[in-house]
Amino acid sequence: MSINKTQNHCRFCSQISQANGEDPIGSAIAVEQYLIIEATQPWPILIWIEPNPMPQEVIDALNFVWEGGGTIRQLAIAPDKEYSIPGHKHVFYYRRPGELFAEYEKQAFLVPDGEVGALALALIKEPASLPDFEQYRQKSSHIRELLICTHGNVDAACSRFGYPIYKKLRFEYAATNANLRVWRCSHFGGHQFAPTLVDLPLGHYWGHLQPEILDVLVWRKGSVKELYPYYRGWGGLSKLEQVVEREIWMQKGWNWLQYPKSGQILTQDKIHQEWANIRIDFTAIDCSRTGTYQAKVEVSGYVMTAFSSRQNESLKQIKQYHVSYLAAVE
Repeated sequence: MSINKTQNHCRFCSQISQANGEDPIGSAIAVEQYLIIEATQPWPILIWIEPNPMPQEVIDALNFVWEGGGTIRQLAIAPDKEYSIPGHKHVFYYRRPGELFAEYEKQAFLVPDGEVGALALALIKEPASLPDFEQYRQKSSHIRELLICTHGNVDAACSRFGYPIYKKLRFEYAATNANLRVWRCSHFGGHQFAPTLVDLPLGHYWGHLQPEILDVLVWRKGSVKELYPYYRGWGGLSKLEQVVEREIWMQKGWNWLQYPKSGQILTQDKIHQEWANIRIDFTAIDCSRTGTYQAKVEVSGYVMTAFSSRQNESLKQIKQYHVSYLAAVE
């Protein structure tokens, strides 16, 4: 099904994307760190620029990373009646542990409201101050955090489609599993893929989610191939590397999630971005062996999509990529 530009004014961007067959792979946010802070809604669009509701120290910590050339994804999560404590806020910090890795390392704190800014600085800029917050540290490395974007102030599609998926995950899945928490979170890009979700500590991104796929995504049972059209990619890799990683995962199955891995673009068409040669290195779960995949990614076609749900938003043509060659190199 194709949608004309004239129809766009009455459709959400995610509906246009899905109807036109846009593949979400390669749209995950590739970062070294995550800073996730509990904050009361509504969240303004400029939540990370103006010191309200975030303390100035949080903005200073983020700027420290960006000015140093690092990458960090900042997210707000909404208070929850079961998870939250009045007068305190959850702060989660995830960091890439090494060159090859399978999931991000997590630190979790539940701090008084007035300590949020100082903790952010300690986690990111002033590690010598971190022992001051030890009393607030939470033992939650065993807890999987699912964050669903419901940030309607950024794009209406996020709240319109994100909230029902959040509600189902929160009250049907998390309610029966002490090792799973589900949060409403602020914008993290790709609202044309709403409902969209980030799964931590893995760093998997998902989009165009449907209720019927949640069992496979959450419980990781059944065929991984059922997840193919919903997978935006893994945050440990860049855009075109994510395209390759999905193909490997589909071949290797669920165990692939536990393999420490990294990616490298060997050569690419930097001008037209039509192709790239990719290398994915990995280590077996028990570290008994290492391996490498080599692949070629090429443009497979083009689709029209919308990057927001604003009225009269014009459609844009974007490239779609596929793996044209993939081989294991022992």
